[in-house]
Amino acid sequence: MKRVILITDGDAYAKRTIDYLADKIGGTSLSYLADNPMTVGAETMIDAIHAAEIEPVYVLLDDGGVPGVGSGEVLLRSIVDDPDITVIGALAVAAHTQNREWSRVSFSVDQDGELQPFGVDKEGVITEEVGRINGDTVYLLDQLNLPLVIAIGDIGKMHGKDAIELGSPITEQALRIILEREGSSNG
Repeated sequence: MKRVILITDGDAYAKRTIDYLADKIGGTSLSYLADNPMTVGAETMIDAIHAAEIEPVYVLLDDGGVPGVGSGEVLLRSIVDDPDITVIGALAVAAHTQNREWSRVSFSVDQDGELQPFGVDKEGVITEEVGRINGDTVYLLDQLNLPLVIAIGDIGKMHGKDAIELGSPITEQALRIILEREGSSNG
């Protein structure tokens, strides 16, 4: 079973950040397959997950703002349905989506690194919504029974507080929480 962490972002900042953090905390980043929106096929993505030598495998998925089930979510479904892959958690990345897709989340990590029961916006600032986030590529997360879904602002950004030059501390904290809580049935 390959252990996977899903990340619902695929822009250049997210790719750089996840590559950096995979080297720092361990794992394999498949950022080279990410795009905004996703263009890689499910078979290629699943083969890459199975070929990864170091776990967890970080998989970046992005719909590029397509409403409903877009290409990133088609891949997400294929990954979750693979019997030889275990998704140990997901980072649900906030976005300023016009169609206002949302998902329930276990909790959020805000731009100051604080765990919050509220959602967060793209800048990592808490919102009024308890336990949910507006974002792109999050539409299916509710339907997948994932063990832990953490809301986070825009990876590598958040008004510079998650900059790679600072070590991307917000994203690192969220990933470490998933790794620490792995195996818990309720996150």
